[in-house]
Amino acid sequence: MDSFQIFTTSTSLVDCVDKKLLVVLRDGRKLIGILRSFDQFANLVLQDTIERIYVGDAYGDIPRGIFIIRGENVVLLGEIDLDKEDESPLREVPVEEILQVQREEMEARVKRDKVKNKFLSEQGFSVDNVEFGELY
Repeated sequence: MDSFQIFTTSTSLVDCVDKKLLVVLRDGRKLIGILRSFDQFANLVLQDTIERIYVGDAYGDIPRGIFIIRGENVVLLGEIDLDKEDESPLREVPVEEILQVQREEMEARVKRDKVKNKFLSEQGFSVDNVEFGELY
């Protein structure tokens, strides 16, 4: 047999230390930072972290600095290819602008959901009114 072994525990993060990672959290936030440390529970410490907000073909970055993430909140974690990072077709916009666009998009979604829920309720369907819960 090969000496190659696949780790399915937090030990597999050893190769990611000191590399730039994208981490998607259960609440939908996307964080980009350099992995400095982790433990047996996959709790992470990211340095030079930014929170990236995507809306349409644009994104905005909010600097967060050192960020400690509880392992159970991680949905996805991946290394960023530094060679391809600058080739993104997305355009960067100021944080204030992306937050405004995000807020407008969220308000429009809430209005659509209210109309849809009202219609479904009138048709006899049970509708869960979850405002801002966990995505996963």
